Amino acid sequence: MAHKKIITALKKKDFKPVYFLHGAESYPIDQITNYIEQHVLTDAEKAFNQTVVYGKDADVYAIIDQARRYPMMAERQVIILKEAQDMKTLKSLQSYIEKPTESTLLVIAHKHKKLNMNSKFGKALKANALVFESKKLYDNQVPDWIAGYLKSHKLTIEPNACQLVAEYLGADLSKIANELDKLAINLSPGTLVTPALIEQYIGISKDYNVFELQKVLARRDVLRANRIVNYFAANPKKGPMPVVIASLYNFFHKVFLLHFYRNHSEGEILSALGLRSPFFLKEYRLAARHYNIPQTEKIMMLLKEYDLKSKGVGYIATGKPEGALLKELVWKVLH
Repeated sequence: MAHKKIITALKKKDFKPVYFLHGAESYPIDQITNYIEQHVLTDAEKAFNQTVVYGKDADVYAIIDQARRYPMMAERQVIILKEAQDMKTLKSLQSYIEKPTESTLLVIAHKHKKLNMNSKFGKALKANALVFESKKLYDNQVPDWIAGYLKSHKLTIEPNACQLVAEYLGADLSKIANELDKLAINLSPGTLVTPALIEQYIGISKDYNVFELQKVLARRDVLRANRIVNYFAANPKKGPMPVVIASLYNFFHKVFLLHFYRNHSEGEILSALGLRSPFFLKEYRLAARHYNIPQTEKIMMLLKEYDLKSKGVGYIATGKPEGALLKELVWKVLH
């Protein structure tokens, strides 16, 4: 969590004149920006020395003019440019970036995408600013991030509970953090987070979720699979079709790969499948015993087909509700 190093430096009052925060993942950018906005200046200093502007409405020359002023009754002033990716004249800040004012702390939060750092503006930033790139996590990195976040709140989590959260919330770290905060608020330090606690405080059912659906499909448990699918059909928000299909495709793609790595070492298999530990490998091995290579290929094709059907794309659009499509899909996977 590289953004924490920046926050640690800020706590020590090790300030830089310009902070350029950019990248696809917004959560770390928000964390740094919020800390600066809330803690660098005292409440009394903020009234005259803190300015927050938004890229869509910002005037680049007004920002430069403000940045070159000296603080009023304070050691420094803070200027925060949020949503900088929406500012069409952002590169016009280059003249200021090349010669920033030491008593000004300028924060540029450029979210959702990476800036080209080989441009003239990018090179000026690399030479004169603290540049932080916030990258999206890969799906297989999310469980470790969840465990690390809870560890910082003095909580631990069972691997299956961790996977459950990752499967349902995806890779949106802001969304995940908001949900995990519910655990941190309600649980005592040292608590082991289980699927039951996830269900109680976050609302993800420990029995009716896409992770459980993967497990019952792996062992071809028709009765349990039908119960879960019926639950999803009755509660669409608990099992939205795009989430279910994406998760199942990821699962069966790994099953497909496993067929070709069957005679490799466990370490090589974990690396090829992008798995964190042998704990998760057993489900894939079980599925590989129940679905051979042609069957696994057919399931992956079915998942692609039903993804398009659910989105109403092209000639295969059916107009059926998601619940009906999901029941149909799972029946074909099992049979």
